[in-house]
Order: sequence, then C-alpha cells, then structure tokens
Amino acid sequence: MIKLTPILLALMYGIVMYRFSAWRTAKMLDEQSTELADPMLKVMSDRMAAALEVDRIRVNIYEIEPVNGLAAPDGRIFITRGFYNKFRAGEVSADEMASVIAHELGHVALGHSRRRMIDFSGQNALRTALAMVIGRFIPGVGPFIAGALTSLVAARLSRNDEYEADAYAAALLTKAGIGVSPQISMFRKLEKLTASAGGAAPAWLLSHPKTAERIKALEKLQLKWEQPPQS
Repeated sequence: MIKLTPILLALMYGIVMYRFSAWRTAKMLDEQSTELADPMLKVMSDRMAAALEVDRIRVNIYEIEPVNGLAAPDGRIFITRGFYNKFRAGEVSADEMASVIAHELGHVALGHSRRRMIDFSGQNALRTALAMVIGRFIPGVGPFIAGALTSLVAARLSRNDEYEADAYAAALLTKAGIGVSPQISMFRKLEKLTASAGGAAPAWLLSHPKTAERIKALEKLQLKWEQPPQS
C-alpha cells in the first residue's frame, strides 16, 4: 500500500485539478466574453450550420488582444478581440475567419477540448507521481525528468489534435461551399506574423505542428476533395 501511495495521491490531485481548472476556465470566459454579432461572419457561420444540419453556430468574442481562437471544454467557440480587430481592419477575410471557427468546431466535435482539460490535470498528476518515484532513485533531478517526459507526451497529443481539427475544418468548409483555400491562406498569414520570431524549437517539441506541414496536409485534402469530376 505504501508503494501505491504516491500514485493514489497523484490521481486524487489530478481529479481535484480537473474540476478546479474547468470551473476557473468557465468563470473566466463568462466574465470576459460576449456573443459575436457581425453580419458578415454570421453569413459564414450560417453556411457552416446548414452543412452541419444545425440551427445555428454561436461564436463568442473573448476580450483579450492576442490573435487566437479557442474551443472551451463546455463546447463554446471563441475568437479573441485581437483576432476580430484584424478582421475589421481587413487583414483577415470573412472566409479566413470562418476557417478559424471551423477549426475550433473540430476541436469540440472530436472531443479535444474536454480531453485537453483532462490531459492537463492528468499531466500534473503524472508529473507529481513520476517526480516522487524517480526522486527515490535519482535524488534532486526527479522533478526535472518527470517534467520533461510529461511535456513530450503532451506535445505529441496536442499536435495530433491540431491535424485532426484541421481535417475536420477542411471537410466542413468544403461541404459549406467555402473551400479549403481560406484555411490555407489563413495559415500563411499566421506564418508571416510569426516568421520574425527567434530560433524555433524542433517540431517534435512544439505543441502545434509546423505551419508548413499543416498547409501541405491541407493541400492534399484540397486536391482530393475539390478536383473536378472525371468525364
């Protein structure tokens, strides 16, 4: 029983952290968001809603400046005020913004949003358990090794989620008659925004796949789905 104590404590810690993180995230989003009311984007969301055979797709504005989209664990979709301002300034088109919304819908539909919250809590629990176990054999460096191992696992899971959400969005945009091109052009714009950043980490350490790799995957889907029928 003594040997299992670190694992049981870590599991209890993970459950508590999951519940607390879910509550804190929902509270923060409630306090800092409102429903998006934009006629041009509503046209896009209505087309996607029709493709999904649902009444409507609600999109919310999250009142922070960084350019980003977000799928909450409770299924709500958000774009940040900073992203919306880029659209209002003409730097991002309505079609491109629709591709961001479609991507976040993919995270919800595929269960990524809720799983990420669980994974976050589970990673903390796993990190705690590993640090306690490894620390018995290698004193002083247990937390470092445990943190490195859990970070690698988390990065791999997150990259897979992004590819899956990209494919879901591409299928939805194609069915809605919007197409994959806005999704690709949106990624190219994001790449330009981040191109001036310092030395990039290896792809296998990143939580998101490299933009060029995501574009290449989308171009394959575009070629498959949008090619004219054979006569």
